[in-house]
Amino acid sequence: MGETNPTRNGFWSLDIVCYFVAGGIAGATSRTIVSPLERLKIIQQVQPRGSDGQYKGVWRSLVRMWNEEGFKGYMRGNGINCLRIVPYSAVQFTTYEQLKKVFTRNGSKELDTLTRLASGALAGITSVCSTYPLDLVRSRLSIATASISVQNRSSPAASPAPASTHGMKQILASACHASSSTPRAMCSKAELSMLGMTLKVMREEGGVLGLYRGLTATAMGVAPYVGINFATYEALRGIITPPGKSSVTRKLVCGALAGSISQTLTFPFDVLRRKMQVVGMASGGMGYKYSGAIDALTTIIHTEGVRGLYRGIWPNLIKVAPSIATSFFTYELVKELLITP
Repeated sequence: MGETNPTRNGFWSLDIVCYFVAGGIAGATSRTIVSPLERLKIIQQVQPRGSDGQYKGVWRSLVRMWNEEGFKGYMRGNGINCLRIVPYSAVQFTTYEQLKKVFTRNGSKELDTLTRLASGALAGITSVCSTYPLDLVRSRLSIATASISVQNRSSPAASPAPASTHGMKQILASACHASSSTPRAMCSKAELSMLGMTLKVMREEGGVLGLYRGLTATAMGVAPYVGINFATYEALRGIITPPGKSSVTRKLVCGALAGSISQTLTFPFDVLRRKMQVVGMASGGMGYKYSGAIDALTTIIHTEGVRGLYRGIWPNLIKVAPSIATSFFTYELVKELLITP
């Protein structure tokens, strides 16, 4: 994340275009590589606790996804994920670079750890607020065809309903129902598309505001996550890639370690975000209906303990190393190609 040519350090300059393009390419590349693990993480985060037919184990779940849906199952939701991650990553990297210039007065002051944390946190909030509806729709599409056995309950203490033997039909019948006590028809083919799911959420869950369900929990988690991610990456770069030792492997290791550390520390916020994003899919379909982020947090801890805040962390940790490593490496590579005269 080195400084650019001094002659281009104006706040509005060609560098912004370079940051934006490099960030977008980095985001799309990294997320596509780990798409199956990203979808599995979301499924494990939102599946009802203790129900039959849960997705358990990384390898076994990936095989199950392949057997049930094939390659399309691995890529389910990746189209909208890339549609979201390109502007998300582009805005995040660009905002981070520009905030560094502001906080250091175009490089005249030293860039310390606190400045990196602040720049990363603000960059994360900016990027997530600008692309949040796409993230919510991606989450809905990721679980809409997963054969999760559901629990029909109106409160955490209610007894689970018997699991269906028709896995795919069961989740379609539950995940695609509106928030009412009377089930509606299953998702149509059109509703399993990006536009179709977006319109469905707006139609059944309060219009545009429905597309921002869970934004509070997301904002609470993204600020420390992105801040820690950027600060850790740059700190590790100074240790692992000193002058003369900046090989590809060393750069990838920096990104992998930075991503693993930041994701682990902030993972509970990610669980809350997913819970809030799918809570409107059915009154009993996914097994819960929270009134807000605080209600979700207290309910999860009460019914599942702290362990419930880390559901889905294993596929997440497996994916985060190559994902963040690829993201930082691709960003640095493309940025260098674009900016170097």
